[in-house]
Formats: sequence, structure tokens, C-alpha cells
Amino acid sequence: MGSIHVTLRSGEERTIEASPQVSVMEAIRDSGIDDILALCGGCCSCATCHVHVAEEWASKLGDMSEDEDGLLEGSDHRDQRSRLSCQIPFTEDLDGLRLTIAQED
Repeated sequence: MGSIHVTLRSGEERTIEASPQVSVMEAIRDSGIDDILALCGGCCSCATCHVHVAEEWASKLGDMSEDEDGLLEGSDHRDQRSRLSCQIPFTEDLDGLRLTIAQED
């Protein structure tokens, strides 16, 4: 088990547990945080799990796929640290990951 530090849209910070081999989206959703809608269930087809990864963690994530990039392109809240949390597999290397849930479009 590892941890993810999540800042909610309200500004509240929570630390949640995550197991390796689940997506960051699944860890957030399964912890009871409802700021992440995850309408597509993690299929990279809706962008309702948009997060902003803390700058110090961005380089530890894999490259963004074309599909992920295309979905984020439609967000008014995209920035250089935007990712879809369903596309981030949680690994031991991400223990302590910090992110903020993006505002809804």
C-alpha cells in the first residue's frame, strides 16, 4: 500500500491509500471522494477524472497518450500538469503522489 495526497476542489486536503496496479482514479473513487466522476470507468473516453499533478511528481509519470492529450485539449482548466487520473497506474514509485482535482468544465 502507498498513499496519495489529494486536494479537493474545495481546497480540503486528504491522504488516501492506494494499492499498486490500480489507477490513481480508482484509488480516489474507492476512497469515497466524489469530486472525480469517472463516468467512463477508466476507459480514457470522458476526461471527468482530470487532475493537476504536483510539479515535483510530473516527471515520474509516463508519457501522455494521444487519446489522453485529445481529451484534455477540450478542458478549459488544462495546464502543463494536467493528466487524466485513470491513465496513471499507481506504483510504489508514486507513493506520496500529490495532486489536485481539476475544476469541472
